[in-house]
Amino acid sequence: MTAPRMETNPWLRRYHAADAGAVTLVCFPHAGGSAGYFHPFSAALAPSVDVVAVQYPGRQDRFAEPCMEDLGELADAIHRQLRTIASPLAFFGHSMGASLAFEVARRRDLAGEEAPSMLFVSGRRAPDTVRAAAEPVHSLDDEGLLARIKRLGGTHTQLLENPELVELVLPAVRGDYRAVESYRCPPGTVLRSPLTVLTGSEDPLTTAEEADAWRRHTAGTCTVHTFPGGHFFLEPESDAVLATVSRTLAGLTV
Repeated sequence: MTAPRMETNPWLRRYHAADAGAVTLVCFPHAGGSAGYFHPFSAALAPSVDVVAVQYPGRQDRFAEPCMEDLGELADAIHRQLRTIASPLAFFGHSMGASLAFEVARRRDLAGEEAPSMLFVSGRRAPDTVRAAAEPVHSLDDEGLLARIKRLGGTHTQLLENPELVELVLPAVRGDYRAVESYRCPPGTVLRSPLTVLTGSEDPLTTAEEADAWRRHTAGTCTVHTFPGGHFFLEPESDAVLATVSRTLAGLTV
């Protein structure tokens, strides 16, 4: 079995041991999120799946490090770190994490490395769909940024009622939004990896059409799963989401 922790690598977290030869599911958190968001994934999927969560700088135990506010630079850094993990690999990214997972997979393609056997993209519209915004979220004042986060929901919003915690987490949230809002997908990008798209039926950030548009970005299959709920449907629909992930990974030929 794999060791349960990766204490020497600040970028990667493994919370539970996994069977030898298990597929490694690399999980990329949302804007302002941390590796710990995927602890429930790890608990549910181990030991048949080796869940490794990415820890971005500027939060939790990496609080002293500056946030990386360029999504391409962040993808470069994560791509380098994942070279230490043996295949087979699959990626799961939620919201900003979906864009990062996509970009890391693109870097593996460009480098001639083995492509992820599956790319799960959750809570994010296709990378070539751009919406006109009256004002970028990262440019809002603190009050406006907090209001925006709270509207999206999720259990983490409960922490934002604590002013001391807000002071700690807001720089990471703002930095992540700056990274994702300035990101532009290179035109015509098509990955080798097949895609599984997960979307919330009431997500204000992703319409059904925008979720389906991920099909343009793979040379393989693309399956779309719609779940009840908003942007953070992963939480109330965790059982259904995990069943979809587990079933999809079990069906892969790796």
